[in-house]
Amino acid sequence: MKLETPRLILKEIDESYTEDILRIRGNEVINKFVQRNSPKNNYDALQFILTIKERTKNNQTVYLGISLKNQLNIIGTICLWNFSEDRKTAEVGYELLPEYHRQGIMSEALKAVLDYGFNELHLHEIVGITHKSNENSKGLLLKHDFLLEEGKEDEGFPDNIIFSLKRLLGNDEYKS
Repeated sequence: MKLETPRLILKEIDESYTEDILRIRGNEVINKFVQRNSPKNNYDALQFILTIKERTKNNQTVYLGISLKNQLNIIGTICLWNFSEDRKTAEVGYELLPEYHRQGIMSEALKAVLDYGFNELHLHEIVGITHKSNENSKGLLLKHDFLLEEGKEDEGFPDNIIFSLKRLLGNDEYKS
């Protein structure tokens, strides 16, 4: 699967992107707001890629690398995952190397993934969970009309806050 925007190509990740995944998922700035086991070496990054490929094959995730159209390397990732049992709700996740922040890249990628989620996968709701101190992520979600779910908690992660974007019922399109 591949999605294109004016500046970006969002594409499936394979073993050829091991070093890119290590650079992205091992980045200290990105990991400041994310609790996860970050890859320490190429082997760890490769294992992550193989896991993602398996989950993609099993329709558990839509996981895409973000590339500028004039580059081969991926500079970030974006995914839909954590699908509800009825496949009407999914969570969006994203990360971008800090040197590409504040250029509208993630906003462009998110718009394409929201369009895909609502119009191709026919999701009714997309959830975004972020750390309460991650101002860039909160701003991105608010820019795309996500609403803060006051009082909802991300179980086990008390510093996270939950946003959601619902497709207008009776309307195949969503507003972005």
